[in-house]
Amino acid sequence: MKQPAVYIMANRRNGTLYTGVTSSLSQRVWQHREGFIPGFTSRYACKLLVWYEEHEDMTIAIAREKQIKASSRRKKLALIEAQNPDWRDLYHDLI
Repeated sequence: MKQPAVYIMANRRNGTLYTGVTSSLSQRVWQHREGFIPGFTSRYACKLLVWYEEHEDMTIAIAREKQIKASSRRKKLALIEAQNPDWRDLYHDLI
């Protein structure tokens, strides 16, 4: 089942952050964790799913991703802290 989602991956608490969008969150996070997606997340070992937001429509999810990417690091940290103050790896909640 496809469910558009925006997500933030991190390498550790208050560490490097990556914001992405996908139609299959559990599959995409698994790919990041296993290093199957070359690039930023592999280079910086962003393997922890620390925040996500599901949407009904991919167009809305893409617009939200762009909004988050354009925001400051402080605002991204605030998003994470509001939903996940302990910086738990939320991947295990998906599977």
